[in-house]
Amino acid sequence: MQLTLALAQINTRLGDVPANLEKHLHLASEARASGADLLVFPELSLTGYVLQDLATAVAHRPRPDDPIFRPLLEASREIDLVVGFVDEDPRNRFFIASAYLSGGQVVHVHHKLYMATYGLFDEGRFFAWGDSVQAFDTRFGRLGILICEDFWHASPPYLLWLDGAEMLLFTSASPGRGISREPVLDSARWVEHINQAYASMFTCFVAHANRVGYEDGLNFWGGSTLFDPSGELLVQGKYHEEGLVLAEVDLNQLHRVRARLPLLRDERTSLVQRELGRILSVRLPNDRGVV
Repeated sequence: MQLTLALAQINTRLGDVPANLEKHLHLASEARASGADLLVFPELSLTGYVLQDLATAVAHRPRPDDPIFRPLLEASREIDLVVGFVDEDPRNRFFIASAYLSGGQVVHVHHKLYMATYGLFDEGRFFAWGDSVQAFDTRFGRLGILICEDFWHASPPYLLWLDGAEMLLFTSASPGRGISREPVLDSARWVEHINQAYASMFTCFVAHANRVGYEDGLNFWGGSTLFDPSGELLVQGKYHEEGLVLAEVDLNQLHRVRARLPLLRDERTSLVQRELGRILSVRLPNDRGVV
């Protein structure tokens, strides 16, 4: 089975949801005209990243009666979409979120699990933690979504792998950090190494959509990538430039790689469960689960 994947490496307007929506719809049309089946936007693509007190003002709920999601759901009848937004739940908690839209329906919503609240990041002051990580079925097979800080922790991609995900979709608003080793920033190098490692370890496709542009003094570096189940780089976007990154994905490669390298077959989940139980029983975790 073949899938044409598009990664939308875009700049966003901070807090200007209508303008960002217009860009989403334009790129959805452009990607579909280019033959894409699935278009993945970066973290908080509808709102911008450094929201702080704006977070509550730009929140939307992913449902047909929402004025922002209504046209996105309509566009998803032609091309599957992953969009980044601020989700407000029925109890008025606010989450950094990504939604998978297909056929006019909301297929899955992922709430960011790990808030980046260190160094130049301050997410924990404004957003709640997500508390669930699940793979979901699509017309292209079973997928999983994670957002930025989520994939700096080994457990979320591991759980998605065990839950049947054949492709991991990573979205981020990753700013440039560290001394540049031309032409790659240290922060870009770290992310690329991790994505390649997950593709190899979990014998799955790993797609990463990262934004570009400047916002409140931060520089987002782009460089969106797709790695195959052997850990080989299939495509990479340019650093610091907007654009659509397209790649042909041969989903049959999963069969070939996993037949040759049966890591999933040999994974000992009962051992993991038993040893986690032992560790948690003898060492008291703090509120965040750290032992």
